[in-house]
Amino acid sequence: MRLKVPPVAVLAVAALLLVAFHLLLPSLTITFAGQSFLALVFVVVGLVPGLQAVRSFRATKTTVNPMKPDEATKLVTSGVYRYTRNPMYVGLLCLLIAIALFLGTLSALVILPAFVWYMTEFQIKPEEDSLRLIFGAEYADYTSHVRRWV
Repeated sequence: MRLKVPPVAVLAVAALLLVAFHLLLPSLTITFAGQSFLALVFVVVGLVPGLQAVRSFRATKTTVNPMKPDEATKLVTSGVYRYTRNPMYVGLLCLLIAIALFLGTLSALVILPAFVWYMTEFQIKPEEDSLRLIFGAEYADYTSHVRRWV
């Protein structure tokens, strides 16, 4: 298993980078009407599917630990998982978008895509490999009609 860094730690690093760039390069900041409200919307949009995903995992009694996808005992495909295979990571991305909006930092144009790339390559793809081994054709069918992100 290639998983080395917990997703919450990746979120923390990305958030710290947003704050650092905001402080170090204040000229790369924008403001607009409704900015804080929009940031709050992204907080809610980030938390709701993430919490629903955790609840779905717990209800089916399968692992919520993103560092040990090989311990999955049930493939969850209902609820928020009908729309995205990774609602928890979509939620983390929404939280980063909220931070970027709140700060108004244009560094988000680099940091957010880097977060998506990193999570895809070093978290999601290894998880997918494990799930493919565990659930086989059922997982292949699921991935054929539900997107990785959104």
